[in-house]
Amino acid sequence: MMLRTTKSYKKFPLLHKCGDMGFRRAKITACKPRPNYRLWIRFDDGLEGEVDVSDLVGKGVFEAWTSVGFFNQVRVDPATDTVSWGEEIDLDPYVLREKILRDRRPQ
Repeated sequence: MMLRTTKSYKKFPLLHKCGDMGFRRAKITACKPRPNYRLWIRFDDGLEGEVDVSDLVGKGVFEAWTSVGFFNQVRVDPATDTVSWGEEIDLDPYVLREKILRDRRPQ
């Protein structure tokens, strides 16, 4: 599953399918950097978990992550409700959510 930034999708509302309830906005409420380019993330519905994003380091806009200090500056952007590193980098909350759910499924 490919992670995408939300900066290029500003015209579209951030929605995810929520069972029979239709679509619901995916909102990240908290995040923390973890060692080895992992992120701990909590969503507004209580779902939380860690996501490994190490495969992105050094690629395109993620070149900035080669500085661990920069990676550790992750925060929740209040405008997009997703993880962000300044104005240049943010990640799609729906893909992050799906990665957490996928990691919880029995193999």
